[in-house]
Amino acid sequence: MRDAFVAELTRLAEVDPSIMLITGDLGFGVLTEFSKRFPRQYLNAGVAEQNMTGVAAGMALAGHKVFTYSVANFPTLRCLEQIRNDVCYHHLSVTVVSIGGGFAYGALGFSHHACEDVAVMGALPGMRVLSPNDPAETTACTRLAGTVPSPTYLRLGRNGETKLHAAPVDIANGKLLQISPSVSMDVALVAGCGALDIAITSQRLLKAAGLSVGVWSAPWIEPFDQETVLRLAREVPLIVTVEEHSLFGGLGTRVAQVCASGEGVLARVLIVGVPQEPMHKVGDQSFMRNQAGLTPEELVKRTLLAIERKALRR
Repeated sequence: MRDAFVAELTRLAEVDPSIMLITGDLGFGVLTEFSKRFPRQYLNAGVAEQNMTGVAAGMALAGHKVFTYSVANFPTLRCLEQIRNDVCYHHLSVTVVSIGGGFAYGALGFSHHACEDVAVMGALPGMRVLSPNDPAETTACTRLAGTVPSPTYLRLGRNGETKLHAAPVDIANGKLLQISPSVSMDVALVAGCGALDIAITSQRLLKAAGLSVGVWSAPWIEPFDQETVLRLAREVPLIVTVEEHSLFGGLGTRVAQVCASGEGVLARVLIVGVPQEPMHKVGDQSFMRNQAGLTPEELVKRTLLAIERKALRR
């Protein structure tokens, strides 16, 4: 995702001199070519994220479309007050780019686990939250952030993620992306925060168990596609959300809120995500997902159990 972001930002900077990239002393090698090609559109603010955000706000007030860039929690939690008061209050064109959402930097420990970021950033007034699930979605989200001004949080993985879309995607309408529909569905899987790969593998396992399963990707977290979720909730008995994010305040919370307030809703909602507790173990992303119970096997187990429990209550 990181390379897809830099590639698309480079294309935007070529045609739009108002594009500005500010890094918090990170991205060496990844951002080197960009800094050489666009020296007047690039700034290293150093390890000073609060200052980086204040500078970004000032540049946005002067007409720039600014992207701040750092790893995991540093461009978000470390400078949350500046994002809230400087960027959101003035509704400025600043995109906060977080590299390594979820457990992408899992081996570096709890300080680098970004599992509450969507909940926090999504609560800020006027903040658009984009969380692409693969490189193709990353390209589309970056393009949107650079062409439609708004305070934006762009949550990315690290790098090397599998490309799950066979063709470029269009996210401009803010809708869930239908990955693989199914007729007379038993289960609708809705994936966000980097967990689309888990949903696609889970779909195959659930189909092998005799279930009809559709998959949707949710690159938009805020504002959220309530219309599609309500339609699914009126047609499908079970919606399962999966995300590499806390169980609270992310994709699953939004789906549950929509279903709770909608009319004619038939679906139950099962939320699969990261437990609300500090993760004291460290390891690569795959290891950390296993520790959090965020695997296709666990999702399938919980889905089958939810279907069994609903059947027993009839």
